[in-house]
Amino acid sequence: MRYYLYCFPTDMRRSFYTLSGMVTNLMGRNVQDGDVYIFMNRPRTSMKILHMEWGGLVIYHMKLESGSFKLPVFDQSTNTFQTSWQDLMMMVQGVTTDKKNHKKRRKKPQNNAK
Repeated sequence: MRYYLYCFPTDMRRSFYTLSGMVTNLMGRNVQDGDVYIFMNRPRTSMKILHMEWGGLVIYHMKLESGSFKLPVFDQSTNTFQTSWQDLMMMVQGVTTDKKNHKKRRKKPQNNAK
């Protein structure tokens, strides 16, 4: 499978038909090819993944409590961010290859017991 990240911020209220239309009309790809399409909002705190599976279209949605997703390198030849499964998992888990090894993802639970 190939993984493509749409290069512009996306309204996270969009669903199956609108996202698949964006894949066809704006990305120039066919959603039925089985590739995975990734969309993020402007602050990069919410991500939707659109994928065609055996039974139809599937959307996975992840919203961060804190922090933001780190984008992969932009590929000007395809006008998108092409990434791999490993890179996508690192992005979701907050793992980066720079000096910091892990981005903050959730707030620590407060201990209210005294």
